[in-house]
Amino acid sequence: MKQQSEQEQLIAKASAYLKSHYGEDTVRMDVLDNRVEGGSGTLQVECTVSVGGSHSDWQKTFYFDDGRVVNMSYRFLR
Repeated sequence: MKQQSEQEQLIAKASAYLKSHYGEDTVRMDVLDNRVEGGSGTLQVECTVSVGGSHSDWQKTFYFDDGRVVNMSYRFLR
């Protein structure tokens, strides 16, 4: 079994954060900029999320500290 890359792990953590904090299911997540080093930094993505069957597109920046998401900023696209 192949281990997840570091970036895949960050995406999984970001998706889990969206689900646990906002009830959003991640439909897709494309990395625009990955500045996470040693478990800390920012991951900027463009994503489509689903809530109650309704989809929306966002640009989101996840803030990581010690390997976990500690905050997020976002901008609605459509």
